[in-house]
Amino acid sequence: MKKVILASAVVALGAFATAAHADDGAVNGAAGGAVTGAIVGGPVGAAVGGVAGAVIGSAIDPPPERVVTYVEKQPAQQSIVVEQPVVVGHVIPQDVVLTPVPEDPRYAYTIVNEQRVIVDPQTYTVVQVLQ
Repeated sequence: MKKVILASAVVALGAFATAAHADDGAVNGAAGGAVTGAIVGGPVGAAVGGVAGAVIGSAIDPPPERVVTYVEKQPAQQSIVVEQPVVVGHVIPQDVVLTPVPEDPRYAYTIVNEQRVIVDPQTYTVVQVLQ
């Protein structure tokens, strides 16, 4: 049993070290995943949850400040009404027209429910909602 706990701790530490070099989203995701995994599955769950959390946490990083600034400065477009809540991590309908961000093609934006929304144009996943 001690070997399993020790091995789990080593795997978890390795995941955190790897995530720490990636970015803050991965670190936050790894920490949250490890805590959740530990509650559900003990030490082994902590290791697995940490790795899964790092992957998920890095998947929805906020865009760089230059992208946010660009989107904030653009003239207002007509707002699209969407029935579902528009929150980070949710996918907006594919029929919503996106405007690409020229400085960073990884992002696009639109105005949904009177809010400027930065989106991943590949998946239509909301990356940030601007207030």
